[in-house]
Amino acid sequence: MNYMSSKSHFRPYNPKQLLLFPERLDKDIADNDPVRLIDSVIDELKLGHFKKLYKETGRCPYHPKMMLKVILYGYMNNLYSCRKIESALKRDVHFIWLAGYEQPDHNTINRFRNRVKEEINEVFTQLVLLLAAKGYISLEVEYIDGTKIESKANKYTFVWRKTTETNRAKLIEKIKILLAQIDECIAQENVNEPEPQSITPTELRTLADELNATLKESKPATKEERKAINEKKKQIKQLKEHADKLTEYNDKLEKLGDRNSYSKTDEDATFMRMKEDAMNNGQTKPGYNLQISAENQFITDFALFPNPTDTLTMIPFFHSFHERYGHLPSVAVADSGYGSEENYRFMEESGIDAYVKYNRFHIEHRPRYSPNPFHSDNFYHNEKEDYYVCPMGQHMERIGTRHCKTASGYISENIRYRAQNCEGCPLRCLCYKSKSPQRVIEVNHRLKEYKRKAAERLTSEEGLRHRGRRCIEPEAVFGQMKANMSYKRFRHMGKDKVTMDFTFFAIAFNVKKMAQKIAKSTENGGRTDKNGRYCRFFHFVYPENRIFWENADNLAV
Repeated sequence: MNYMSSKSHFRPYNPKQLLLFPERLDKDIADNDPVRLIDSVIDELKLGHFKKLYKETGRCPYHPKMMLKVILYGYMNNLYSCRKIESALKRDVHFIWLAGYEQPDHNTINRFRNRVKEEINEVFTQLVLLLAAKGYISLEVEYIDGTKIESKANKYTFVWRKTTETNRAKLIEKIKILLAQIDECIAQENVNEPEPQSITPTELRTLADELNATLKESKPATKEERKAINEKKKQIKQLKEHADKLTEYNDKLEKLGDRNSYSKTDEDATFMRMKEDAMNNGQTKPGYNLQISAENQFITDFALFPNPTDTLTMIPFFHSFHERYGHLPSVAVADSGYGSEENYRFMEESGIDAYVKYNRFHIEHRPRYSPNPFHSDNFYHNEKEDYYVCPMGQHMERIGTRHCKTASGYISENIRYRAQNCEGCPLRCLCYKSKSPQRVIEVNHRLKEYKRKAAERLTSEEGLRHRGRRCIEPEAVFGQMKANMSYKRFRHMGKDKVTMDFTFFAIAFNVKKMAQKIAKSTENGGRTDKNGRYCRFFHFVYPENRIFWENADNLAV
């Protein structure tokens, strides 16, 4: 039986042909690819202020627009290493097309980032204003929250304020004893000094030089005199060592400023307790307190602070927003970490509607919450005659005022009230535990009024809407940043470089979020095939036909 022979047919394969790639590199890049969006967005921004960073003579540098596009696209794809971006410029067709087949090395990429570390902040501002102009955000509502991000510094390079101050005080005592041993006259001058801080390293070095000059002029004749001079030389050497150590302690205290700690390898980083604690032992790590404001899940502003708590960051953060956009937001929404008298007062005087919780808001608004009748906040207050009534009906008269000063310098006023006599009261064991025969309470009337207004706003229909939005605004940004984009730890040291790095990330994050919004605005909620997912996305590609910029309101979500 004869069988017909069959032949297999394959497509031609010749990887060594001269023209292996197509005429246009972007032939294999989809019209809806985010790389086209980053290319178009950067072309729309004004980068004229970058020119002052380059010299007019010498070798022609790479174009700053190309460098900016490449780095931002790398950040959009979780490539934060200059070496990985360098590798992608040789392997990835998206990077090759975006760079126009330019191939800067990792040193050039890193130098560019450091060169534009101040100007990149203006690029972020331009992008946010562009988003506002196209209807994505309004810049009138700020959803504020903070997170702690670990520094690149070693976690065992800590310097603590308390330890430094203790060691410095001990050193001052050693210096006093040494001065007494060197010369009785010097001891007499220093013993009666009211503050040991008056001893400075400069004075100690000057004194050591004078004593050295005196010893050089002396000519010992006997063995005992030579022995005494050698002893004096040892003491002078020790005095210089103490002066160097005192300089070190003074420098540490100067670097600490208002902080309690810093890292030796990253002096701008402060030791804080992180949520990501692998050992579960509450170990502190060097890091920064990152504050952001979000709207429609776009980052509208950010700032880095050394203090681990959020309370003292709110007012400086508002100043940052005003500096960037020329106005303050109309509405601010934040959690209970920002609810302080100082913050409430600033927002009220600035005309900001504060939807900001205070520390007991959640407890007070539980369905089964029953107020404690012995808590001073629940006592009846007669505003006309200014007295409180305790649970037993006894009047508590005003006895004075106490002023408290916060770390930022704000002074709050607490009014003190005292009961007439609590001896023999059957409720005393429930009312207070002090041994004093009369209970004394302190009330901050201004803060109490701010809390009342905040509770009214937060429980209103608008307040409920803002509270619901706050959970999916900054919290969603942090989740995407840490989980999806693997941005959990800074890769630079020093606040200026850390700020530069996060600015690049914030721009890339906003562009990436913009691409997602455009995708969701297409038909079927973006569930079309890959060639039609962004039905209007190609308008970013061709300058002569960019309909998107004129019809952005139709795409904004």
